[in-house]
Amino acid sequence: MAADRPPEALTDAVERRVDESVDRLLTLLSFDTTNPPGDTRAIADAVEERFAALGVETERVVADPAKPNLLATIPGASDRTLLYNGHFDTVPYNAAAWDHDPLGERAGDRIYGRGATDMKGALAALLTVASAYVQTGTRPPVTLQFAFVSDEEIAGAPGLPTLVDSGRLDANWCVIGETTCERGRHSVTVADKGSVWLTLTADGTAAHGSRPVLGVNAIDRLYDAVERIRREFGTEQFELAPEIEAIVSESVEYYAPTLGEATARDLFAYPTINLGSIEGGDSVNSVPASATARLDIRLTAGVQTRDVLRGIRDCAADCEGIRIEDVSWSVGTYESLDSPLVTAVTEAAGAVTGDRIFRRSATGGGDAKKLRNAGIPTVEFGLGTDTVHAVDEYTTVDALRDNALVYATLPYRLAGAGGE
Repeated sequence: MAADRPPEALTDAVERRVDESVDRLLTLLSFDTTNPPGDTRAIADAVEERFAALGVETERVVADPAKPNLLATIPGASDRTLLYNGHFDTVPYNAAAWDHDPLGERAGDRIYGRGATDMKGALAALLTVASAYVQTGTRPPVTLQFAFVSDEEIAGAPGLPTLVDSGRLDANWCVIGETTCERGRHSVTVADKGSVWLTLTADGTAAHGSRPVLGVNAIDRLYDAVERIRREFGTEQFELAPEIEAIVSESVEYYAPTLGEATARDLFAYPTINLGSIEGGDSVNSVPASATARLDIRLTAGVQTRDVLRGIRDCAADCEGIRIEDVSWSVGTYESLDSPLVTAVTEAAGAVTGDRIFRRSATGGGDAKKLRNAGIPTVEFGLGTDTVHAVDEYTTVDALRDNALVYATLPYRLAGAGGE
């Protein structure tokens, strides 16, 4: 057996447990963990019981009693640690719109339910991996840690942020089991975007709608300010380092069949600026005296968010009657394409699927960013379907099996890579 390949007994055990994986997923789907409210106590209890039955040590890290986070550890031959991360909660659903049971139903090779592909399918696959290691008596070459968290869908503080702040994560690498495939193309997500969310407020002068010249329209002022921000910042092309350009190039290739090559390239070459909401005015026959807009601005990894935000503040200050009331921001993060983690996941997934695995940036950002900022090299990888958050969301039996095979293989590829 090559040093970077798992023993056949382990992979055989994963493949033999496909039906168990399906049953495990149906059990996970039976717990309604829609967020809000995001109550995950029952599913956490069930997963904790499963680990306990395997003799795997677990620990709860809790900020909100209704939203526990669960840690489980399988000691390895090395104190280097591979962290598998996933989340319990799901987005809401309208059961009346579904043809299948949103709390779990198998139909042929498909398993339907809210969270089937985002991301209870990955949780089921990870539980299968844990079972295979324990029940075959296989000691992993690196320590395996499983972090199943709450509140991911609303980016809530009781979830992963609580776990990170607790200091209990000391991993060398992390793989998040989010689905990273689209229209038959598979990928590992190696980067995410930075963001600026800001609230603009405009002041005007009220007047009757029949004599608008006597007033100052706050909505007009606000819209003019938004257009100026779009004009001054949305058309300025990024200067990206070669390492980021390599990620962008592969990302464009991945997204081009869906978006078109030019649009996909622009998505990373320039900021995206979305006017998410605009409010103002009391009636159609009045000149509004105040208005508010909320902007969502995304920046390719490697771009300095602070510099962009500084420029936007200066721009807003030059717009009469405009104030920035509230700002939240983040910096995009990434893993180098030649890092041991990216190489290991790409090669493991390629070997299992027989397909090309694109190494791409996400168009947004999530828990990977939190973990990278905590000093843990992190990627996202998961096989599934294009039905994330959709009606009749489903995953497949093949995706469950292949995810488990990839996740089971990774400890060996990382151990064989040497170094971090």
